[in-house]
Amino acid sequence: MEDTTKDVATAYCVKCREKDREMVDPEEVEINKKGGKKGRALKGTCKVCGTKMMKFLPNK
Repeated sequence: MEDTTKDVATAYCVKCREKDREMVDPEEVEINKKGGKKGRALKGTCKVCGTKMMKFLPNK
């Protein structure tokens, strides 16, 4: 997998209810979708409240 975490990774935080909240320790992971397809996502934690965050990424 290619490292896409060079830029500041941001996502929606459910607990803070803020768009574009910065992620701490973002990591790209592979996920399984319906129908056996593979997908990509970015996982990390909220910089403010510490809640786990996830952002779906487009396919390559």
